[in-house]
Amino acid sequence: MQIVAALFVENFEMRQAPGPSTRIDITGAMFSMASVEPVPVEISPHLVALIHCPADASGAGVFEVIFRDQRDPDGSDDSEPIARNVSPFTVEPGRFTYRLVRAELPFNDYGTMYAHCRVDRGPWTIVPFTLLPPVE
Repeated sequence: MQIVAALFVENFEMRQAPGPSTRIDITGAMFSMASVEPVPVEISPHLVALIHCPADASGAGVFEVIFRDQRDPDGSDDSEPIARNVSPFTVEPGRFTYRLVRAELPFNDYGTMYAHCRVDRGPWTIVPFTLLPPVE
C-alpha cells in the first residue's frame, strides 16, 4: 500500500458520485496557520492521508504518524516524538481509503512541526505544518 497524498485540512467530506464512485471534498488545505493566541499554545489540526491498496495486496495495513519538531526523511531520529498515532485499517484491494488524524500539538515557540506518515513499515511521507505569530 502507498500514501497517495497527505495534508492538513480544515474540512474533509466524502460523497457518492455516479459509477459507483466516491468524491472527496477537501477544504482549507494548509501547511501553516496564524496562532489564535501567543505561544505557548496547543493546536489540533486535522491531517488526512489518502492511501491506495494495489489489487494484489491483502487490504490490511497500519497507518502510523509521528509528529516531530525536525524533518527526518528516513525515520531514524531517536528524539522523543511530540505526538504519535497508530491505527490499523482494512481496505478492499484495488481501492482507496483515508485516515484522519487529529493530534494535540504543543508549540512553545512559532515554527514548524513535521508529520512523518507511513503505511506498515513503508517509506515516510513528511508533511510540514508551521505555526505563525497571531495576526494583529
